[in-house]
Amino acid sequence: MLGVIVNASAVIIGSLAGILVGNRLSDATKNLVLYVAGIVTLIIGFQMGSQTGNIILPLLAAILGGLVGNALRIEEGILALGERLHGLLPRTDKRSFASGFLDASVLFCAGAMTIVGSFQSGTLGDHQLIFLKSTLDGFMSVILASTLGIGVMFSALTILVYQGILVFSSNYLAPVIQGRILEEIGATGGIMVIMIGLNLLDLKKIPAANYLPALLIAPLLVKLQELLQNLIFQP
Repeated sequence: MLGVIVNASAVIIGSLAGILVGNRLSDATKNLVLYVAGIVTLIIGFQMGSQTGNIILPLLAAILGGLVGNALRIEEGILALGERLHGLLPRTDKRSFASGFLDASVLFCAGAMTIVGSFQSGTLGDHQLIFLKSTLDGFMSVILASTLGIGVMFSALTILVYQGILVFSSNYLAPVIQGRILEEIGATGGIMVIMIGLNLLDLKKIPAANYLPALLIAPLLVKLQELLQNLIFQP
């Protein structure tokens, strides 16, 4: 759990630094910072999406995952959780708090680096990759918190829960989630990161969290494709 704790701590420290900086920025300057955050997020998303070996797989995963997530109202649930956490700090803006918590939670947990780093930490005791992720998340949390506020800091709770589960279950999941499956999960996560980038730039409001089930659907589609290929091309 050392890597997970370091990752969550990096987000907390980065968020606090971002809040201190943000309090000294004018609204115009905050908007400039937010534009940079949105563009950087888009770049990260495109890099993640380029990992795919077949763009149809993350496309189908995102569509099916979005349908499931919309039916389950996942985004509404996460926003409601953010609003409950907001009760701990009633002087902050409720909508900004919930939005910062939601966007940061998805951004920091959607990538393949989260999965691989957690697996290496849990099975090998190798925290190098998750430490690298912690550094990246820390810097990103400075930028996000300077504009979105303290809700970003509370995404550390999501990191603790989600990555903690991955670490504890790594001995069972690591042999299954690897190779092509991991690439398609990362590419599917990239689609959601791009959605967050569009949200930050205020170009389109997309309920990115509703697409989270796609991360579970992507490996199933990979296995289905492999099964169909074996049936079709079986000598």
